Amino acid sequence: MTVLNLPPCNFKIKSSENKRFIFDNIRKKYIVLTPEEWVRQHFVSYLRIEKKIPASIIAIEKELKLNGLKKRTDILVFNKNGTPEIIVECKAPSVPITQETFDQIARYNLKLDAKYLIVTNGLSHYYCQVDKKNKTYHFLKDIPTYK
Repeated sequence: MTVLNLPPCNFKIKSSENKRFIFDNIRKKYIVLTPEEWVRQHFVSYLRIEKKIPASIIAIEKELKLNGLKKRTDILVFNKNGTPEIIVECKAPSVPITQETFDQIARYNLKLDAKYLIVTNGLSHYYCQVDKKNKTYHFLKDIPTYK
């Protein structure tokens, strides 16, 4: 797998029936190891270890309905009150981050109303804080550590 621009991690990886699987500590099961899953697992680890976000407030592939269609967020972090705080959209390292990627996460946020949006392909990371009052985004160097 591609070396990412995130801290290295020790993952449980296994092979079965010519496929590789990675253990997801949030969902408590093995998941097929795709390039996007590789990014997702690294980013969850970054949130937990570097940003001190408890696993209990992180959801992976949380379903939401948007214009009658079922969609899934890659990573969703809730605040202490149980409302969405951070949405993370993960792409495979080979997928460039484009305006379309930002449009996708912005559509999700119309429904979820999170404070922070993050887009990553494991190599490049974009952090935005939503200014709800002025209906704008402010790009940040990083997100704050969990308190």
